[in-house]
Amino acid sequence: MKVAIADDDPIVCSSLSTILTATGTADVIWTANDGQSALDCFQAVGGRPDVLLLDVQMPGMDGLEAAERIIALDPAARVLFLTTFADKEYISRALALGAKGYVIKQDVASVVPALQAVMAGQTVLGAEAVANLSLGKQEEQTRKDPSKPVPRRFQTLTDRECEIVTLVADGLDNQAIASRLCLSEGTVRNHISAILAKTNLANRTQLAVEWLSSQES
Repeated sequence: MKVAIADDDPIVCSSLSTILTATGTADVIWTANDGQSALDCFQAVGGRPDVLLLDVQMPGMDGLEAAERIIALDPAARVLFLTTFADKEYISRALALGAKGYVIKQDVASVVPALQAVMAGQTVLGAEAVANLSLGKQEEQTRKDPSKPVPRRFQTLTDRECEIVTLVADGLDNQAIASRLCLSEGTVRNHISAILAKTNLANRTQLAVEWLSSQES
């Protein structure tokens, strides 16, 4: 794949380029150190990568504004945020803009699989990003209307399945969900497989993103 990197730290750009090239994951076609440069490079002839790795906070035009303009230019653009900021507001805005994922820099090992997942059409959220979105939802629960109808995608789920989806969105793994609900891990896996089939989602990350987004609307 062809990848571009926009980060205000040239060392980060260089290190990521080395990792992606050395592992045979991608060819890095350009790097930029601010949002305006990223936008300019994207608009240049041959400047549109398969995936753009984009930092949030950069001088001048930040990554969120750059992403908004890039996606407006090319709605099919795949933007994957890679940043040190796991702020709920940043994550929510990035996803609302149409970004394909949000990964925290500390988890460098997740960059390659995240790029591969985005290329496969998936939406990617790092564990810390999912946890922060979940905490935000918990804080808002008292302000939500409990009588709000269930979104159409989730209307066919049973009460137990909705309970499991909520725990997945809270960042719990199968073992923790099984312990919380006094079920076996196998039963939890079967429930999640059934939920994914009913909702036509590819994996638990997409499930968490869709569920959390539905609670905002």
